[in-house]
Amino acid sequence: MIRTTALTALSISLLTVLSSAEPATKPVFWPGKGGPTQDSIVPAADVARIPLEWDSASGKNIVWRTPLEGQGHSSPVIGGDMIWFTSATADGKKQFVYGIDRHSGKIVHHEVVFENAAPEDLGNPVNNYAAPSPVLEEDALYVHFGTYGTARLDPATGKKVWERRDINVRHFRGPGSSPIIYGNLIILTFDGIDQQFVTALDKKTGKSVWKTARTTDYGDLDKEGKPTRDGDMRKAFHTPGVFEMGGKEVLVSIGSRAAFGYEVSTGKELWTIRHGGFNAAIPPLRFEDMLILNTGAERAHTVCVRIDDKMSGDITESHVLWDREKRNASEAASVLVNGILYQTTRGGIVSAVEVKSGKDLWDDRLAGKHVPAPLVLGDKLLFCNDRGECFLVRASPEKFEITGQNQLGEAITASPAVADGALFIRSSGALYKIATK
Repeated sequence: MIRTTALTALSISLLTVLSSAEPATKPVFWPGKGGPTQDSIVPAADVARIPLEWDSASGKNIVWRTPLEGQGHSSPVIGGDMIWFTSATADGKKQFVYGIDRHSGKIVHHEVVFENAAPEDLGNPVNNYAAPSPVLEEDALYVHFGTYGTARLDPATGKKVWERRDINVRHFRGPGSSPIIYGNLIILTFDGIDQQFVTALDKKTGKSVWKTARTTDYGDLDKEGKPTRDGDMRKAFHTPGVFEMGGKEVLVSIGSRAAFGYEVSTGKELWTIRHGGFNAAIPPLRFEDMLILNTGAERAHTVCVRIDDKMSGDITESHVLWDREKRNASEAASVLVNGILYQTTRGGIVSAVEVKSGKDLWDDRLAGKHVPAPLVLGDKLLFCNDRGECFLVRASPEKFEITGQNQLGEAITASPAVADGALFIRSSGALYKIATK
């Protein structure tokens, strides 16, 4: 009897300790919008466990659904027990961070990060004030709201470590570029209508390390020397990438009318490629010794660029291998599978292009409007739309083939994330965990 009581007391004590413990912050399963390899490719071990069928009406393979407040296009990042993303009120006066337990769906953190007395009007029905996605490390969560502020948070507590609110531009259509981490730097992209630059901060302190202005000739000045349309053709929403090129680590960043390569440690401009697009939003990709660049949201081109040790200055004429002019991605990131580029326009035109040759292999159409990046699930691609429909398309160079279709019933504009064999999808009104029950 005494022994039983002692064990019961010990059990209660252990439960008390466990219930009061902070959620785990590692390992980092999904550190940014593009996942662990920054290209939307889901690890094979997770692919083997993720169910290919789910339905919100019947609850099939829906582990939990957590209702959300506010708006946001930002995609979830996941580390340890926690899922993180940002949101904002419709008027942009309050911007939040969410922290949700990935096991239970319980909201652990829903904190105001920034308050804004007079946010700039969005000027369009598509964007909102929480579009950039956060990035996550084991000991740091970085949230970014464009001109409204950037902050490092402690993922163990959700509290601010530092913040910057003095890096400002006029977005005109709202912010969209997500930050990236490289070494000790957090790199931010600001392509507004009044200023266009890339800047790097020390990720531990938030102090500025370098800032490089775009050297683009926009060709948009009127007779009085002022930008036409108030500079609307100068803005972009691009998230860059870092690649080893010619023995250097190069930040590849696409702005309106031009793409650039910068030395990532210093911000020094290395090369530029002129293009005719604006509103660039698609991250760059690399295949072997080639870069794949998307030039903008309207009438976008897909451009393939040769990588070598002669990339210096204006390389538009010398290094562009092919230029695809029509039916290119507008908001949803493109993906690469076995040398084939798959992409979708906002209107749902899906296409497959052979990277080495630039040859069109096929194109077809999916229903709805498409903003989220597709996920690569082995030999399948997952596309989600504004109707809550999720399509599984075979990643095949031979033909377009839908292999499955699932329904959540709520608009999806944030890219999905994966952790520990489960799929997490943020809709307009909720966060879903999808896993085999």
